[in-house]
Amino acid sequence: MASTALQRALTESGPDLHPLPRRVEDLLRESAAPPRLAAHLRAVHDVAHQILNWLGEHYGTMAVDREAVLFGAATHDIGKTIHTDELSGPGSAHEEAGHRLLLDRGVDEHLARFARTHAAWTEPGIAIEDLLVSLADKVWKGKRVPNLEQRVVDHLTAASGQATWQAFLDLDDLLTAIAADADSRLAFQSAHPITG
Repeated sequence: MASTALQRALTESGPDLHPLPRRVEDLLRESAAPPRLAAHLRAVHDVAHQILNWLGEHYGTMAVDREAVLFGAATHDIGKTIHTDELSGPGSAHEEAGHRLLLDRGVDEHLARFARTHAAWTEPGIAIEDLLVSLADKVWKGKRVPNLEQRVVDHLTAASGQATWQAFLDLDDLLTAIAADADSRLAFQSAHPITG
């Protein structure tokens, strides 16, 4: 049974956040996830929704595994259920721990990988889905990472044949709009306790 605080983080209507996939909610309950982590995952998952909806509208011919991106955004930090010190401090131990946790719970590698890859966006050959999870994990709080954004722009131009400058401007407009709502997402996350 999930704690009341975790249940609130999973279900409370925040700044119009999409609910997490049922499977992810179940994983977070089984793992006794800290409420703040659940709130964070909801915020990043919601931003991933916004990015994917925009891609579908403006770059509809681009092949992206929507389900994988949403699952990855919803679980990318699940290893912090094990490494709770990384909820409020730096660290990367949660990445491999989260990947292992998901695999141990029967999650396929193509979905579990995001726990390991969300901070590895600089690696060569990383898929667009991994880049989108990384992007959602940055911009949800208003953080802009030019090198990460350029990698996404490269995929946009390759898929669309559009000029690089136009893809850059399009993505910049989207991310500026998402970042403008960062304060409400940060307030939602902060409203939930680290322990619960």
